[in-house]
Amino acid sequence: MYAVIGAGPMGLATARNLQKLDIPFVGFEGHSDVGGLWDIDNPHSTMYETAHLISSKHMTEFSEFPMPDSVASYPHHSELRQYFQDFANTFNLKSCYEFSTRVISLEPEGDGWRLVSEHNGKQQSRVFTGVLIANGTLHKPNMPNLPGDFSGTFMHSSQYCSPSVFTDKRVLIVGCGNSGADIAVDAVHHAKSVDISLRRGYYFLPKFINGRPIDTLGSKLKLPRKAKQRLDAAMIRTIIGKPSDYGLPDPDYRMYESHPVINSLVLHHLGHGDITPRRNISAIEGHTVTFSDGNSGDYDLILMATGYLLDYPFIERKHLNWPAEQDAPQLYMNVFHPDYDTLFMMGMVEAAGLGWEGRNQQARLVALYIKQREQNSVAASRFDEIKRARSNVTLDGGYDYIKLARMAYYVNKDEYLTTLAEHIAELQADEDIAEAKHKTSNNSSSKASRFKSRLFNRQKHKPDSSR
Repeated sequence: MYAVIGAGPMGLATARNLQKLDIPFVGFEGHSDVGGLWDIDNPHSTMYETAHLISSKHMTEFSEFPMPDSVASYPHHSELRQYFQDFANTFNLKSCYEFSTRVISLEPEGDGWRLVSEHNGKQQSRVFTGVLIANGTLHKPNMPNLPGDFSGTFMHSSQYCSPSVFTDKRVLIVGCGNSGADIAVDAVHHAKSVDISLRRGYYFLPKFINGRPIDTLGSKLKLPRKAKQRLDAAMIRTIIGKPSDYGLPDPDYRMYESHPVINSLVLHHLGHGDITPRRNISAIEGHTVTFSDGNSGDYDLILMATGYLLDYPFIERKHLNWPAEQDAPQLYMNVFHPDYDTLFMMGMVEAAGLGWEGRNQQARLVALYIKQREQNSVAASRFDEIKRARSNVTLDGGYDYIKLARMAYYVNKDEYLTTLAEHIAELQADEDIAEAKHKTSNNSSSKASRFKSRLFNRQKHKPDSSR
């Protein structure tokens, strides 16, 4: 019996792939329902009222479960919550989960893992053959130390829910990732003033080009990495200009070496003076913030849109091959532990365009590996050798990703999907052989059984010659 921790998109993909291969498992979810962070009612959700998907639905959805035509190209979070509800109900995945159940601790015991969970104040300890950790990557706020003490309201984007918090306030947003840009645009319509502080430059992309979602426009012709970086950067400059045209710092790295911001509205409001660009913070005293260029401003609210740190509080870092000096566990394909063959990190991967289907393929690979390992197949043994030798290999496709915590588990989509497909094909081949042998054996047994039955019936009805 295996344990799956989490019932968000990655947990559901994991559960579905174990289900397909008849691998027994129990799921654990701290909330009362599925959906993870996409359920805004989940106390651990970091969702906000105006949030939409930043990748288009057809580039993100599970291939076996397309989103309805009625759903917008960039769905609202409420539509995504319904999508995961429907996915779980369609495949009867909820029956596999223990909801409102928090995992307290996880540690190796013998050949398995002892998992302690808590439900309604009561703890339960069980030993599982293996564990698949899928509790997400966007839970623990990254809160950099600021130079000074602020007298106003101070919050992280994880605490943000409604733009009403900005009403009639002088607002400073720190950071401009996708959430920071979204929240800054929200603030424009409620705040007295909105400033945004950046310490580095970003590449900004529009959500639509010529009426189509930007992530659907990739050419079927695969360009060399450097050529793609140059051409795509030039195209974006032609469409929307450079960040410095809007008063923001230009990136000091090449395109795709950090996750781009899929939001052109923030540039629209910068260009209209609704948002004032600011440099990095150098000092804070009371309500006054001074920036690295010497300028200053007074604020009532500072919102830190500074991202998240990986956090797995129920298991010690040493069991995750996670050195103190690293921002992420060192695992092959961000999944497979070099020493533990029954511990898997699900969904600890980020890449532009990977979508939930890419993560679903990750779950498929893990399920195949588990199945083949149980059968002591040659393919599983070969894979064991690979994962032990390549635990520190980054599938970056040659991109020089900037050295930030949020980029520590970033991969190149094309290289990652290619590697997934290769390993899946190898393990699937052995699975097909095993299944064919099983069918042959069953057919042989069935034929033998039918033959014995016919023989028995003939003997039963044969005349008794002794009379």
